[in-house]
Amino acid sequence: MPRPKKPHSPFRYFNSSPEVIRLVVMMYVRFPLSLRNVEDLLSERGIDICHETVRHWWNRFGPLFAADVRRQRVSRMRGFRQWRWHLDEMYVKLNGEMVYLWRAVDQEGEILESYVTKTRDKAAALKFIKKALKRHGSPEAITTDGLRSYKAAMSELGNADKQEIGRWANNRVENSHLPFRRRERAMLRFRQMKSLQKFASLHANVHNHFNLERHLVDRETYKTRRSAALAEWQNLMA
Repeated sequence: MPRPKKPHSPFRYFNSSPEVIRLVVMMYVRFPLSLRNVEDLLSERGIDICHETVRHWWNRFGPLFAADVRRQRVSRMRGFRQWRWHLDEMYVKLNGEMVYLWRAVDQEGEILESYVTKTRDKAAALKFIKKALKRHGSPEAITTDGLRSYKAAMSELGNADKQEIGRWANNRVENSHLPFRRRERAMLRFRQMKSLQKFASLHANVHNHFNLERHLVDRETYKTRRSAALAEWQNLMA
């Protein structure tokens, strides 16, 4: 009886070790660094790579790592029904044109979904909410701002009774925009909707993985969680 074939490693055609590739992707996506910043920091560690190699690696491996992180998180959290979601949209400029990045965040600051559209009307809100509900299940309550597109979309989905609107009630998702804004400035903005969608989804999953709530725990607990997150990251796609 023939032996089952072992799945091919995604690193098989690369001379660099998987540990170095994971480190490069983590540094570039997690921290507000440019491609050349990552190249310089790695040079101090004795790792000589070009900034274009950093670009190639995060484009090639970033989505694979993010999918692995998201798959583990969704499988753990899908049955949890005490969720409170916060929805909001933020504008992003692409070559002088305004587009909108829709984001769903839960009550603990975990980014659930990111979706880019050219408009923020009912159709865009409906598509975004459907995508989030399909992947993560139905929450207990959904907090939004006063944008009428949310109300129209929620009514069509039959979730109007779950929608909550209040002053300062949506600060959770408003504050979650800040890490992405810092990252956007370091990258000197985006050029295409495709690249924005790709990076927004990737950044969200990496941010979730290293979201250790350091302001809520003592230092020893934070260090333990940080070590666990780094160890788990090193085992992605192993």
